[in-house]
Amino acid sequence: MTESRPNLPKIVGFWTKPDLPQIVTEKNIFDYMDGAGELYLGYRFRHLESYEYIAQKQQSILVELYFMKTSDDAFGLLSLDWGGEAVKWGSAQIKEVSSSPWPRAFYGEGLLRLWSDNIYARIMAYQETPESKEAVLKLGQSIVTNRRNPPAPEILQKLPDSFLPNWELRRDRASYFRSHLVLNSLYYLGQENMLDLDLTAEAITASYEKRDSPPGKPRIQFLFIKYPNAQRARNALSHFHRVYLSEIPSPVKPDASSKIVNILAVEEGWLGYRLQGNSIAFIFECPDQKTALEIINQI
Repeated sequence: MTESRPNLPKIVGFWTKPDLPQIVTEKNIFDYMDGAGELYLGYRFRHLESYEYIAQKQQSILVELYFMKTSDDAFGLLSLDWGGEAVKWGSAQIKEVSSSPWPRAFYGEGLLRLWSDNIYARIMAYQETPESKEAVLKLGQSIVTNRRNPPAPEILQKLPDSFLPNWELRRDRASYFRSHLVLNSLYYLGQENMLDLDLTAEAITASYEKRDSPPGKPRIQFLFIKYPNAQRARNALSHFHRVYLSEIPSPVKPDASSKIVNILAVEEGWLGYRLQGNSIAFIFECPDQKTALEIINQI
């Protein structure tokens, strides 16, 4: 299938697009952005096209189109921040509309972020005005028009809406990723890549909060990782034990069965994990052993 490219307008409101974009690749991404390049390289990044729309007596509008290898990678970048007001466009402008509980675009304070098939886009007005907001939203609409609209990554189906007895998913704290650097920005485990994450793996993490409790407390952190094969998953769990649980012997043995379940008391609360096939599910910060056992058995 031929990839449909966005058709950005030459003129939107007071603003005019340059004839050619600035092209950013893996080789020069750190020259383009200071410190944030690792975030995009933590997904399967192809290249970035950057346009600066200019206008007389108006500050510029920056359009950044991040071309990723797959729709899942573009979704992952959006999922790192669910903040802002959700934006929707009419289904007549989008090919292959798919229903999804996950928003596809957010606007706030002059910045629009969106996911459109294999593109993650950032459109930023350096000064928010009614006119710039209208222009930013029109630019966003031009990006999604006539492009495919695939569903969210399949691995998100591993996120239950709730864990028994009364732990509920915070959708605004759910993220899809591949890199340990991205994981550490979401839920810090340690500087070392102790779970052997790379671009061949895919993972999700999310917070669960107890029903009727004050926001943010208490919480349980859920982490699910899918590796290319079962041996990679077993090696990763052994590595995790050596680094994160160095005083506790690893249950991973060469002749062990393909499923391993464990619940442990650690400094931050109760930790549980379940290794099965090529995947590992973790729960962190469980308040007690009973809760940890109920949840790990539900996974």
